[in-house]
Amino acid sequence: MHNKHNRRTFLKVIGAGTLNLYISGCIRRNTGNRGAGTKRPNIILIMADDLGYGDLSCYGNDYIKTPNIDNLAARGVSFTDYHSNGVVCSPTRAALLTGRYQQRCGIERVVPEFPANPDNYQRNDGLMESETTIADVLNKHYSTAMFGKWHLGSSAHFNPTKRGFEKFIGFKSGNIDFFSHVSQEGRHDWWHGCENVREEGYTDRLLTDYSLKFIEQHKDDPFFLYLPYEIPHYPYQSPGDYDGYQRQEKPEPRPGNVPKPLGDRQDTDMAIKEMIEELDSYIGEISAKLRQLNIEKNTFIFFCSDNGAWPLAGAGSNGALGGIKGEVFEGGHRVPAIACWPGKIKPGLTHQTAMSMDVFPTLLSITGIKPSGGLEFDGADLTPVLFENKHLAPRTLFWRYADQKAVRKGPWKLIKGIRKNPDTNKLQNERGDYVSLYNLDHDISESKDISAMEPEIVNSLLEELVQWEKDVDSDS
Repeated sequence: MHNKHNRRTFLKVIGAGTLNLYISGCIRRNTGNRGAGTKRPNIILIMADDLGYGDLSCYGNDYIKTPNIDNLAARGVSFTDYHSNGVVCSPTRAALLTGRYQQRCGIERVVPEFPANPDNYQRNDGLMESETTIADVLNKHYSTAMFGKWHLGSSAHFNPTKRGFEKFIGFKSGNIDFFSHVSQEGRHDWWHGCENVREEGYTDRLLTDYSLKFIEQHKDDPFFLYLPYEIPHYPYQSPGDYDGYQRQEKPEPRPGNVPKPLGDRQDTDMAIKEMIEELDSYIGEISAKLRQLNIEKNTFIFFCSDNGAWPLAGAGSNGALGGIKGEVFEGGHRVPAIACWPGKIKPGLTHQTAMSMDVFPTLLSITGIKPSGGLEFDGADLTPVLFENKHLAPRTLFWRYADQKAVRKGPWKLIKGIRKNPDTNKLQNERGDYVSLYNLDHDISESKDISAMEPEIVNSLLEELVQWEKDVDSDS
């Protein structure tokens, strides 16, 4: 595999401080007092889909070239210890938009494209209106738009335009064909607000074009742009693949009607490279637009991924991390993250542990907005890290997906419900009450279980896990 790199290479790149960078109609519009007084910074929140810790050149990949993302990192703060709240798409997106553990709003697994009972919404069907999102708060002061993947409910009941976004163009399911815009379940899934629209074009090219237009339209007033791309999620298709595989709206029957997980490209490794480099070019266009409009220095950009890569048949890289998408090992949730605000954020690295749920409180701090009535966050405000190079207060962090659970406290990482075979270091297929412990300062790949050597730490973390589960489950 060309895009794999070892721990030594990665630390050499990261530790240098430069990261190998190039240094050189559904919602009522609520404008409030938007634009009054001091001009607030523009906010652009970009999320890649299934981008692994080892998928960018600024994170040590010497096969995939990402000069524009590298340039973002060179001008901002890059996180070496940033984590998605979930190990699959929907949970992370719920935590990102609410600033809370996704379990509190009942979204712990992938949200289904078709709710079992659309007349009686249940847990995990979508992001309920009782939840407050970033856009709900910002749209009183900002023009708000979302272009991209929602995956927090496919029915009209959960439409992004009902969650604070004045404009929404994109898809609501977990993934679509990049050309026909047909979902994994065989349904055309391309929306302008609440209207299903037929529109030609490569998915992420369209999302970028709409973003550039939105930025141009709102260059003189503060805007919040949420841009959750589909790249590099399957189907693995780059813009040049238009004449190849396209998912049909009525797919041919297959055993269990399971879609082809890797699209039609046999050279998945090359397809992933082409897709990520295409994504990089889009981010370069957005950066260039900000410079052209002379608003770059008044725009805060945060770039991240929703979970780790799924390196089956070459589908992405998690670098030296153990585990993949769907697992609570580091490879499932430690992902790239970059914050850039030229002239405001001093370029460099941070080794502080951060999470998706930290983004919302951070944006409120940056914008100076204080919601009436207040909000309770599980996430932390990262502005001391970003602007003052300070440390966050110590905290214990948790992950839970199906029967897998993880607890992180300082360097210690406890995992329950899934284990590796001690002889092969590969995951066991069976699940159970297994507990393992790792010291991430010395074992970032989680290859050596030291639970037998540290029984007090194991017991302490297990107790914290029990209390956390009681807390979040009582809210949902």
